[in-house]
Amino acid sequence: QVQLVESGGGLVQPGGSLRLSCAASGRTFSGYAMGWFRQAPGKEREFVGSISRSNITYYADSVKGRFTISRDNAKNTVYLQMNSLKPEDTAVYYCASSRGAAQAMGVMPVDYWGQGTQVTVSS
Repeated sequence: QVQLVESGGGLVQPGGSLRLSCAASGRTFSGYAMGWFRQAPGKEREFVGSISRSNITYYADSVKGRFTISRDNAKNTVYLQMNSLKPEDTAVYYCASSRGAAQAMGVMPVDYWGQGTQVTVSS
C-alpha cells in the first residue's frame, strides 16, 4: 500500500509560479513511476506529466515548457514546478503512482492516487 499526500496548492496570479509536492509513504518509492493529473470543474481528469524511475519526464502539450516534474527518492517526494501559470491551469491537482511505465500513465490506470490539492490562477 502506498499513500500519497499533496501539498503546495493555493491562489496565484496569472504569470506566477507554484511548486506542488507529493510525499509518498513506504520504502518502495523509487520502484514507482510518478505522475501528476488535474481536474478542472466540470471537466474530466487529465494527465499533466510523469517521471520514470530513471528520471525521464513526459508532459502534456498544454504544460510543456512551463511545468517541470522532479523526484527525490531519498525524501520519497515528487515535485511539480509550475511557471507562467494561466487561468486555465486552475484545477485540483492529483499525484499518482504506477508500477507500470511512466510514459503510459496518461492512458493506463494508475495504482495509487493522492487526495488532491487546489490550484487557482486568478487576478
